[in-house]
Amino acid sequence: METPATQTLPSRAKMLGSASAFGAALPFLALLLVGVSFPLFGGGYWGVIATRACIYWVLVSGLNLVVGFAGQIAIGWVALLTLGAYATSVLTAGNLTPPFPPYLALAVAAAVGAIFGLIIGLPALRLRTFYFAITTLGFATIVTQVALAWQSVTGGGVGVAGPIFPEPFSSLWGFYYFCFGLAAICTWMTANVAASRFGRALTAIRDAEVAAEASGISKPALLGAVFMFSGAVAAVAGGLFAALQSYITPDAFTLDLSILFFIAILIGGRGSILGPLLGTILLTALPEFAAPLVAWSTFLYAVLLLVIVLAIPGGIAEILDFKNRRPLESERAIIPRPDLIERLLGALPDAGALTLEQVALSFGGVCAIDGLDLEIRSGQVHGLIGPNGSGKTTTLNVISGYYAPQCGAVSLNGAALPVFARHRRAHMRIARTFQTPRIVGSASVLENVMIGGTVDGEGTFVESLLSLPRHRRDEVMLRDTAMLALAAVGLDRLAAVRADRLQHSELRFTEIARALMLRPSFLLLDEPAAGLSADEIGRLGGLLLAIARAGTGVLLVEHHPDLIFDTCHRVTVLNLGRMLAAGTPAEIRSHREVVNAYLGG
Repeated sequence: METPATQTLPSRAKMLGSASAFGAALPFLALLLVGVSFPLFGGGYWGVIATRACIYWVLVSGLNLVVGFAGQIAIGWVALLTLGAYATSVLTAGNLTPPFPPYLALAVAAAVGAIFGLIIGLPALRLRTFYFAITTLGFATIVTQVALAWQSVTGGGVGVAGPIFPEPFSSLWGFYYFCFGLAAICTWMTANVAASRFGRALTAIRDAEVAAEASGISKPALLGAVFMFSGAVAAVAGGLFAALQSYITPDAFTLDLSILFFIAILIGGRGSILGPLLGTILLTALPEFAAPLVAWSTFLYAVLLLVIVLAIPGGIAEILDFKNRRPLESERAIIPRPDLIERLLGALPDAGALTLEQVALSFGGVCAIDGLDLEIRSGQVHGLIGPNGSGKTTTLNVISGYYAPQCGAVSLNGAALPVFARHRRAHMRIARTFQTPRIVGSASVLENVMIGGTVDGEGTFVESLLSLPRHRRDEVMLRDTAMLALAAVGLDRLAAVRADRLQHSELRFTEIARALMLRPSFLLLDEPAAGLSADEIGRLGGLLLAIARAGTGVLLVEHHPDLIFDTCHRVTVLNLGRMLAAGTPAEIRSHREVVNAYLGG
């Protein structure tokens, strides 16, 4: 029977989400009001500057998902602006085909941008950090050189006329409202993605990639969708840029412009929509206030970036994050509620057993696992112990798909697990935690736990982009389930707190809550009691027993003998990669070789 406390959990999650959404929307509503009324107090010159800021933000809004959320260093995104500008202008002028209406040309440019956004983004699946940055810069150079060389179409160094949009958008302020409307739509769409399971998955890829994979997040599929969207809006921005300039040449698309887009995101703050938006406005308007220093623009951008990184690493978003400056209670006890586990996990089907048969794995000349046989059964806690370097974590990594065994097999209920398909383990309801907590520090505790339920969402990326009903149902379901998981591990009161403000023990329980979001058939725990107090270890043991009673098979790697012997149904002891002993806790306690090699005495 549900207690009144458990009945309030969904409503508490709803209230938390409503309050958070309302507070987040206020700055955007203020900017919307300013933007709509800007022609009332802004002159014609400032109208051009405001229009340029709107165009830049259309591009940066998509690039922000690539750089700020996914953490990819895409410096040469001006290439997509160039492509969009030339595609729209050439199609409108009829240099390659019969003349297109400007709106149709803009739509075609968006499609071209999506395709090339994916092409530029593909190296990100294999290249990281500055190597990927160099590929984007190289592509920007290629686009510029093609524009110079293809004179019959692009006009070469002479250039080509930009599109002219028909009434009511042909006038200065009409075109401003057109660009402002597109900027508002892009803001709404990217905010939808940021607040969806896809946005949380992007931040997980950025800050905790192995945890993202363990939660079932497919990096290639997700980044592919994001690169296509970012490329499409960048190309649209290019078409608008060409219309604003009236005439475009390759000289208009400089490295300085690309750096402006990139720096706007960095000074705005990673994982934020409002911060980069304000950063874009700031960097667009700043040269107008410092016109005599325009030749020093790149230097000034670099200095501004350096100041932000050193003084305020979180950027503008950190300055505006008032709620996370409130002090937390210094004495916080973690009181799990094992009675909620059955409600959280539901009726789990019998998953049979997770089995390792004669598994062997070596790194160079070091044998990490040597002919290991192991069976984890549903509804049991199975302890895996041994000295440091005995192969415990390696065993978990083999089961999780991070390593491929050189010999033997890993199977789930008789079916072999695919090698290296790490994100597929979550779809098989195999969850895990890590020796060092893998958490997205800039996200709230609730958002971190919701990452664990990514595979249970049904809405597509486009549905999240447009906030369609299935996306909204996903968010309500994931938020309610995450609040229930946090209540089960005793952290529901910290749901709205940034994860990087938590104590170490709270991070441990946050990881367990995230793993429970999968409703796992098997749960792999890598030293979850490390750094916990004696009371917390005792409560953890009660929580693990409740998880096992609900039907989940638990594999517990641990160095605390009391937790192992008080909690586990069976224990396997490893030494130098080989199984030293296996049996019940009582049998292991009295096993002479185990006592000599590991327990002491």
